[in-house]
Amino acid sequence: MTEPGTALLDGAGPVSAARRLLALPGGLVRTARPRQWVKNLLVVAAPAAAGRLTSPHVIAQLSMVFVLFTAAASAVYLINDARDAEADRAHPDKCHRPVAAGRVPVGVAYAAGGALAVLAPLAAALACNAMTATLLTAYVVMQLAYCVKLKHVLVVDLVVVTTGFLMRAMTGGVALGIPLSRWFLITAGFGALFMVSAKRYSEALQMEGHGAATRSLLNAYTTGYLRFVWQLAAGVAVLAYCMWALESGGVSNGSLLPWRQLSMVPFIGAILRYAVFADRGSAGAPEDVVLRDRALAVIGLAWITMYALAVADL
Repeated sequence: MTEPGTALLDGAGPVSAARRLLALPGGLVRTARPRQWVKNLLVVAAPAAAGRLTSPHVIAQLSMVFVLFTAAASAVYLINDARDAEADRAHPDKCHRPVAAGRVPVGVAYAAGGALAVLAPLAAALACNAMTATLLTAYVVMQLAYCVKLKHVLVVDLVVVTTGFLMRAMTGGVALGIPLSRWFLITAGFGALFMVSAKRYSEALQMEGHGAATRSLLNAYTTGYLRFVWQLAAGVAVLAYCMWALESGGVSNGSLLPWRQLSMVPFIGAILRYAVFADRGSAGAPEDVVLRDRALAVIGLAWITMYALAVADL
């Protein structure tokens, strides 16, 4: 016979319900993908390219833009996971996501995502400018359309995800009223396409034979096509960056070395290093590739240093 009060320790009892309630905020944060927030650092790309990161006011403004874009991206992740809960349960990795695992109720994920989707553009309109709010609104609408329909449309899914990265790179410049150069947009756009298509290629190799149970569109792509896309994107990104680097033709304004031209070396090195993972089929989430590979991190640091010196003209 059960002792009085033991029901409180049962999995369906009040104690368990209280624990689930206390764990809910953590589950929501996990669903918002904190590890992917590093992508939103792309908002500093345009101001950095323009040499505008020297003012405390600019730093504060960009910090706010980062938070707003993170909120908008988190809204999409929350709504996406709520919609894909059933499909995610069939995926070997995604089944551990809080919504798929039942730690965050689907209705709560929808409510939190909807609130962030509305509040982020509204805050951008009040704190930044109308163009920033418009860009954030367009990002949320485009990504929600991706969750509902576009991720099932061949090629369009690659374009939408790539455009999301490009919007991140544009937002900082738009918020500060900085003109965006053609070489910046081409390099950022095709660099993003390179990483997105490399990830798809890796997924296609890893899930070959049972992609229909996880991401059905993977079966519609051939690995040869995805390889062609990431190779093409890598080539265009390198070409556009080299055009920017060679634009000035030499050392300008008394700088010690031709940093613009020299920065091509680590940039191309980073593309080639990332391509190793793409070719092996192990290029998963871009942030995971960068964080786990020390050589790529060192090459990236060298490129950032040279790029900064080129922009500062030192």
